[in-house]
Amino acid sequence: MPRRPKPSPATTVLYVRHGQTPTTGSVLPGRARGLHLAEGGRRQAEEVAERLGTLKVIDAIYASPLERTRETAAPIGRQRGLRVGSEKGLLECDFGEWTGRPLKELMKLPEWATVQRYPSGFRFPGGESFAEMQTRITTTVASLVQRHPGGTIVAVSHADPIKAAVAAAVGTHLDLFQRIVISPCSVTTVTYGAGGPMVLNVNSTGGPLGEVKPS
Repeated sequence: MPRRPKPSPATTVLYVRHGQTPTTGSVLPGRARGLHLAEGGRRQAEEVAERLGTLKVIDAIYASPLERTRETAAPIGRQRGLRVGSEKGLLECDFGEWTGRPLKELMKLPEWATVQRYPSGFRFPGGESFAEMQTRITTTVASLVQRHPGGTIVAVSHADPIKAAVAAAVGTHLDLFQRIVISPCSVTTVTYGAGGPMVLNVNSTGGPLGEVKPS
């Protein structure tokens, strides 16, 4: 009787949201180019690099191609002596015609209620749907996990994609993903193994991380 192939060892993914920008909390920047970290965001990036520096091993670092994620990932790469890989699948949701608009203006639109209460049924005008975004981020992470079996990797991304990845990992419907909070430069840890994903922490914003692993 042929032996069954051994399952690949679990891979740990440390999701990091980018640091604060001058428009965080006031504008929906989306994929617009030219948005850099604010001074406070640069400090956050240095702090999260120090926090991740407490881990014994980080095998690879990936970031979405936007400036604010690459600038967040840079101190982590310097701290670990690793090159930061650019990964399009970690990009922010494509907000289409809503890109760059003030949040206080968008909140007045009738569609805003759908964004909050029925996101799985919403597509941004001229842009992406939340369902497509979730499929994109989970497919991308699955590819990275296959690339680093048994390893630990950092994925620097944006709030909505990370929330969607967490929702998928815990089996929560996309319509509830807005209940998940992902703060600037927070760390969210998920292991992906043969038995499925395990969420180890969500939105960790301070203190030592320790050796994050399933108990």
